[in-house]
Order: sequence, then structure tokens, then C-alpha cells
Amino acid sequence: MPLSQVSCLPNAAMSIFDLLIAILTATRMYRMAQGIIRKAASSLHPVKEKLVRLNKATFGKHLLLTNISVSVSLSALGDSLQQRYQMSRGGRCSYDCRRVAYMSGCGMGAGVLCHYWYLALDRWWVGRSIGVVAKKVLVDQLVFSPVLIATFLVSLEVFRGRGARELVDTFQAKFMRLYLAEWTVWPPAQAFSFYCLPTRYRVLWDNTVSLGYDCYTSYVIHDDEDDDDDDLPFAPAGLTGRLPQSAGDRRGGTCVKEAS
Repeated sequence: MPLSQVSCLPNAAMSIFDLLIAILTATRMYRMAQGIIRKAASSLHPVKEKLVRLNKATFGKHLLLTNISVSVSLSALGDSLQQRYQMSRGGRCSYDCRRVAYMSGCGMGAGVLCHYWYLALDRWWVGRSIGVVAKKVLVDQLVFSPVLIATFLVSLEVFRGRGARELVDTFQAKFMRLYLAEWTVWPPAQAFSFYCLPTRYRVLWDNTVSLGYDCYTSYVIHDDEDDDDDDLPFAPAGLTGRLPQSAGDRRGGTCVKEAS
């Protein structure tokens, strides 16, 4: 064998040895990573079980209480956000806790009604075919939506201590405008709900959508009211008749604080 070839043998041996070392190192690191992942998964398993049990309890055994709590909480949140926005624009001078109380009361009623309404719809029409979803959306808009708007308006007048005459005036001035306006938002939102979501999550979905549906109702409710009616709240989140859940006031000018 030529001397030059003999001299190359140690280099080739060293290259093979380095390759084996690299393979062994990579294999060891891979096994270590697998062990870390297994330990992390085992440590998270109790957390996952707790979350599963919590979900079954809140959106299963105690679904009615959950729906009421969600409606009350997001109704109050929506009104609080609306008041903060009005204060930042100079439309309000102070935070009105009474409005939040109105919203909590309206949200409680809406949560109960929506809870039983969705259960009834799923008993009447089973499945998620296009035909079933279309029937649910149509009945929801034609039957239940007016009921929820009327419930809100009646509850509002009761909370504010108004009489029958004021209630009739409110219905004449506001009901139809609000009912027609909500057709632009809630049919597609409800189609998604009926097609994609289990029944137990629909009140939560309604409340979430309602958080973003404030502007037009604020205009409708306050476009012809004087400053004495500035505490008029929106409808609660969770209404499938779906007025928004925040309250607002429409003032003719900037906020002017009373002199002390």
C-alpha cells in the first residue's frame, strides 16, 4: 500500500469516530427532550383535569347559573365601558352606578329567558343542517327577538319608576327602530351560533357579540330625550332580541361640572 494512503487512514478513522460521537450526542439530547416533555405533560395533566371538571360544572350541571352570571357581568361591563367612553369624550361628568345596577337587573332576566329559549329550540329542531339552522334563525328573529326587546323596555321603565304612559311612549318611539336595526347584526351571528356552537355556549356568545353592538342603539334611545333621561341604559348583553348592553347619554354640549 502506498505511504500516502496509509497516512490517510487515521484521518478517516477520526472522521468516522466524530460522526459516531455526534450521532450519540444527538440521540441523547433527543431522549432528554422526550423526558422533559413527558414530565411537563404529566405535571399539566391535573390542571387539564381540573379545567375539564370546571367546564362540565359551569356549562353543564350549573348552566342556568352560569348563563345568568355571564349576562349580568357582561351587561355591567358593557355599560361601564360605554360610560368610560362618554367621559373621555366629555359627554359625562361622573360615573353612574345606578345605570350599572339597571344593566345587572336586565341582564339577569335576559340570561334566564335565553337559557330556556335555546333549550326549547334544540328540542323543537334537532340537528345542524342548513334547513334546521334557517328555521331557528327565522323563529328567533320573528318570535323571540321582539319578546326580548319588549322585556328590556318594560324592565327599564320599572327600574326608572316610570308609569304606563311613559312605557307606551317608549314603545312607540323606540321599539320598531331597534327591532329593524338588529336584523343587520343578529341573523348572521345566530346562524353561526346555531351551526357551530353547542347549546351551552350560546348565551356566552350572545353576550360577547352584544359588547360590540352599542352605537346605533345609543343614538336611537337618546336622539329625542332631554338631559333628565341621561341615565337610560342600553339593553342587556345576551338579548337574542339583542340590544347592546351599555348605557349612554346624548348631550347637547360638553360636560360642565356644577360649581361647588
